[in-house]
Amino acid sequence: MNGKPSHDHSGLLAQVREKLPREELFRELAGLYSIFADPTRVKLLYALWESEMCVCALTELSGLSQSAVSHQLRTLRESNLVKARREGKQVYYALADAHVRMIIEMGFEHLTEDRQEETGR
Repeated sequence: MNGKPSHDHSGLLAQVREKLPREELFRELAGLYSIFADPTRVKLLYALWESEMCVCALTELSGLSQSAVSHQLRTLRESNLVKARREGKQVYYALADAHVRMIIEMGFEHLTEDRQEETGR
């Protein structure tokens, strides 16, 4: 083969290229998904799916130091995945919006769906 396609894709490619988002959005989306690449952050997000929590509760739940939890929460806040509200001296964290919940839910559904098919459930 000389490196040329065996048939013309120009119509299809033009159609797809027209609908592709800006390159910047691909980078931003990849960055968003990279946040989910850390099991600790995913665990914290899942905990916040269940309930709004303060740092000390998340520290106890995760078994990490308060400093480590705060660092992860800062990363999650900067990525707009969690929000914080202050009540006196205490700061409470929650998922930023329903989209975050959907991302987590869809990921777990995908994982468990594959396992259910393997076991025949």
